[in-house]
Amino acid sequence: MSATLERALRARRDEGAKLLVPYVTGGLDEDWTQVLAAVVAAGADAVEVGIPFSDPVMDGPTIQEASTRALARGTTPASILADVRRAQVDVPVIVMTYYNLAYRMGDLRFARSLAAAGVSGAILPDLPLEESAVWEAEAAAAGVETILLAAPVTPDDRLALIAERSRGFVYGVSRMGITGERADLATSAGLMAKRLKAVTDRPVLIGFGISTPAQAVEVCMEADGVVVASALLRALLDGGGPEAAADFVGAMRAALDAG
Repeated sequence: MSATLERALRARRDEGAKLLVPYVTGGLDEDWTQVLAAVVAAGADAVEVGIPFSDPVMDGPTIQEASTRALARGTTPASILADVRRAQVDVPVIVMTYYNLAYRMGDLRFARSLAAAGVSGAILPDLPLEESAVWEAEAAAAGVETILLAAPVTPDDRLALIAERSRGFVYGVSRMGITGERADLATSAGLMAKRLKAVTDRPVLIGFGISTPAQAVEVCMEADGVVVASALLRALLDGGGPEAAADFVGAMRAALDAG
């Protein structure tokens, strides 16, 4: 299969756009697929769908709260992928979850289940680089691009290896620690993007703590785009629905387009 995600993001970048990828927890409520449609209509270049896991070690309190709510509704990986397949999202869909789910199902079977739902990328943040080669190969065979994460403390030689093996884009972590809304942008965010841009031509997106349009614009002075998760989820958890999600993503899109 063709590299759907990376091809789409490269094309947008080559047009001069800054990339915007919002994250939505799958199964958060009954209208969660309407939220997907809303953020796409508001200008998302791809969407990241979280498959809830009971021990989300990389996630802060907001995503943990969203995951708990989704799991309490009886959400399962199969139900989320069925929803994604029915939603027919017209930008690339990325799934983010933890490796235990892939391990239990089997790497190839899990990758094929993603592809069958129309998912073109996967993020498994707790799978170490030294142990991910088999998953990467099985995912590629199914047509799913594996996005790897790089942290501010990653040494240069490892950073280059991550950028080489990542597909779709390279996910730069803006600061050490877990996900969550932040009042200020870490100084390490721009440096992370600059370091990655020096070693790869693959799109470089920064996430973890990107919470406002101004922060997104600032980090995109170096990066190709941003992933926005907790701040959007907070709006949804506080009672906002598809319209609130569209307003949030639309404000980000407008700010990035204005530069």
